[in-house]
Amino acid sequence: MRYTSIYLIVKDFSKSLDFYEKILDMKVSVLNERFAIFDNNGLNICLMNGLFDVNYPERVKTKGEYYPEYDDTHKIAEKENSKKVFINIGVHDLQKEYLRIKELDIAGNLTPIRYIEVYSPYYYFTFEDPDGNPIEITGKYFDN
Repeated sequence: MRYTSIYLIVKDFSKSLDFYEKILDMKVSVLNERFAIFDNNGLNICLMNGLFDVNYPERVKTKGEYYPEYDDTHKIAEKENSKKVFINIGVHDLQKEYLRIKELDIAGNLTPIRYIEVYSPYYYFTFEDPDGNPIEITGKYFDN
């Protein structure tokens, strides 16, 4: 078995594309109207346009049984986010990245840089994407 990607079903595809291009500081690698892939050396974060299937049903061909809990992307995109899954991104300079994210002014519920120690010291900050998915950024930080 091999990990291929994690994908997020999003409400506003173009807004999410813009958000992730800025946050990840990279252009989308593969794009069509339904799906986008941000390829980071095989560790992919992908976006699925949650409204595509309902807006263009004639362009979606399926076989087999329909499972609404997995297949109704419109309903899934509209659900409240439970925040059970975090996207974790590592950087070399946490302070520099924090200032970059803050300057972009697109991160919802941005926290300050925080610290926790359980087995080892860990510095991080968190924020949300346009659909409320939590993102955690961690990296080297020198506490003054």
